[in-house]
Amino acid sequence: MGEAKVGEEFIKHEFDEAIAIQQSIVDAESSLAKAHPVTSAQRAIKDALAADRKYLQELKTLGREHDATGEVEDVAGGLTELMTSTLEKATSEGNDSDFYEAHAVLLNLKRKQWDSAGGMLAIARDQKDTKLRDAAKDFQAGQKQTSTTLTKELAGYAVQIAGAGA
Repeated sequence: MGEAKVGEEFIKHEFDEAIAIQQSIVDAESSLAKAHPVTSAQRAIKDALAADRKYLQELKTLGREHDATGEVEDVAGGLTELMTSTLEKATSEGNDSDFYEAHAVLLNLKRKQWDSAGGMLAIARDQKDTKLRDAAKDFQAGQKQTSTTLTKELAGYAVQIAGAGA
């Protein structure tokens, strides 16, 4: 087991992870916005994509102040690998179950970001960094809103899939 990251090293790590996961979200949304078989989900994902691209740029800008570039570490790497593999299966095989799984993994990534934004917000408040505080609040609210919308879409998709066999 490696040494614990503390202080500025921890902040850099958090930004690296957030940037890497946000990039994975943007990549997944770019594909699902075109390929998702449910039109309303496509629209919701496309709407989320516009905001998530903005958040990615903000994370990169804020992260530069802490020498963070989006280096992929264990958690981000594992989540990105899972997103990539489920998305590849969905887009190559094209069945509802695979798209449902890709949609669910996208939600996991967004929830991870929602949680991470809370940590960034607490750090920003502790360090009296108003620029980071405002960005983290906006990021947290945005992830919550799009996660809620995508959760509703996923639930509707589950009903659609379940009813197809009835």
